[in-house]
Amino acid sequence: MAVKIMAENSLPGMQVLAREAGTPSPRRLEGKVAIVTGGARGIGEAIARLFARHGAKVLIADVDDAAGDALAHALTITSQTIVTFLHCDVCQESDVSRAVDYAVSRHGRLDILVNNAGVLGNQSKKSIMDFDADEFDRVMRINVRGVALGMKHAARVMVPRGTGCIISMASVAGVMGGLGPHTYTASKHAIVGLTKNAACELGKYGIRVNCISPFGVATSMLINAWRGDGDEEDDYMEASRMPKEEEVEKMEEFVASLANLKGTNLKAKDIAEAALYLAGDESKYVSGHNLVVDGGVTTIRNCVGL
Repeated sequence: MAVKIMAENSLPGMQVLAREAGTPSPRRLEGKVAIVTGGARGIGEAIARLFARHGAKVLIADVDDAAGDALAHALTITSQTIVTFLHCDVCQESDVSRAVDYAVSRHGRLDILVNNAGVLGNQSKKSIMDFDADEFDRVMRINVRGVALGMKHAARVMVPRGTGCIISMASVAGVMGGLGPHTYTASKHAIVGLTKNAACELGKYGIRVNCISPFGVATSMLINAWRGDGDEEDDYMEASRMPKEEEVEKMEEFVASLANLKGTNLKAKDIAEAALYLAGDESKYVSGHNLVVDGGVTTIRNCVGL
């Protein structure tokens, strides 16, 4: 009996020690409200799924109505939280503002914005001598303008509360040169810069601003863009083409061959886990940071004789 009483009395203390040691709770975003742009497919879908599993009320903001609606419905059933979908073109300020206002009106606040929506652009034009000004404007409008608008309207509702978290999707192409076409590389460098500037301004309001720079994740968008046909069809249509399993495996093997870290392949869920860390309380003192998830590829490019 004495042993039983001692074990029962020690349990709360053990729980306290576990919390102090940084052990994450089963649902790390319980009750938080999150918007994920481009959340219907690819990395955005993986983030929406993981956030919902960890208790967040998620608003999927995307231009793909069919995929977004279906995902929101499925996650509401399986995750035991509220997941909704709203049509949102991040190039349109009215759409971005409406998404933020909808989240606040429905849930009372916005805790997390994930600026994930973006496009790769034309991957066949690799030379600066083939620079296409119209293509540049289109990619920058989606990738950079969309992120800036997300930051603007998230800050609008986060500043009065004195808390919030903004996460944007950059790329290894925003860390070093030679990892993407000129237009895409320029857009991702701009996102890293916006993240640092916004973190400087919004820190005094208790708002954390960070970004994630993945290496190549074998999403539909990436695989279709690298098929090499030079087709300039709309990126959203490209993203909706489901690649074959062997195409996914081939892309993952190619990415793994370039990385320094062996024994594992990069998946969309790995980027979602990075977003979960930046969105949760475990990263409460992290701001202005670019979290690179690349298996060491941007580091080994600078290694000499190691």
